[in-house]
Amino acid sequence: MASDTTAAVPSPTPGQESTAPARARADERRSRRYRRDVRWSPYAFTAPFFLFFAAFGLFPLLYTGWASLHQVELTSPNDMTWVGLRNFSRLLSDDFFWNALRNTFTIGVLSTVPQLLIALGIAHLLNYKLRGSMFFRVAVLTPYATSVAAATLVFVLLFGRDYGMVNWALGLVGFDHIDWQNGGLSSQLAVSTIVVWRWTGYNALIYLAAMQAVSADLYESAALDGASRWQQFRHVTIPSLRPTILFTAVVSTIGATQLFGEPLLFNGSAGATGGSDHQFQTLGLYLYEQGWVNLHLGRASAIAWAMFLILLLIGAVNWIVSHKLRKGMTS
Repeated sequence: MASDTTAAVPSPTPGQESTAPARARADERRSRRYRRDVRWSPYAFTAPFFLFFAAFGLFPLLYTGWASLHQVELTSPNDMTWVGLRNFSRLLSDDFFWNALRNTFTIGVLSTVPQLLIALGIAHLLNYKLRGSMFFRVAVLTPYATSVAAATLVFVLLFGRDYGMVNWALGLVGFDHIDWQNGGLSSQLAVSTIVVWRWTGYNALIYLAAMQAVSADLYESAALDGASRWQQFRHVTIPSLRPTILFTAVVSTIGATQLFGEPLLFNGSAGATGGSDHQFQTLGLYLYEQGWVNLHLGRASAIAWAMFLILLLIGAVNWIVSHKLRKGMTS
């Protein structure tokens, strides 16, 4: 016969009856605070970036865009006269602007192509298990850590016309001394050499990181098929590094478009003119000359926006090429 007795449940004391609702309300408040924290904390953490970007990125961009539509001098930046697109139309007929654009393109090619090729070779050598590989990795990055001023001043001495080490070495093999600072192509080549020296190690480490991500099975399969190291490099390494090579090419091109410190310091007596005949004046130097030497802030703003449009064009080309590469890899 089943027992119909039930376990006795203790009744809550008067004190417990009064504290239970308070505890429930406290738990509810903590829960609401937690939900608000989870929802709004990411915005608080990222807010400093957007504040700094708005102050030092977005505002200067919008201000220079507005100033490019006005005639305004650096000595009185609040005194603006509306001229519309006249500053941009003047650039199209300005021989100095086109000269600076050609110089920027030439120096960009002379610095980017050798820089990336040498970086690829250095990364390929460092990818092997070498004794003291960490030392060599730090060594190739040392030029990147050197200041622009120090590096350029050293290269000014190396490319000196009368007592430079480069002309001394060329004299040993029968070449006449070259006036590197006052020549046309020679001055651009000298400036490009500084850029190559500073950025090759940086790109080499990027390539090295990408090479170490390539599966070893691919190299083993190629070796079993009888491929030499050079053939493995051509048919395994290079195809695997295509996105990385494209990235470094775009970044180097953007850097060449904004080149300023090296040509400014290469011939200090010439200042922002880029040589006695503007032979190595880049877009960055031309912008500086118009805005801070000639004090034409409106014209300098138009040059800045022209450079910005060139960078947008480079970005569009990068997007198209990378899209085609991804499409080819997935097909």
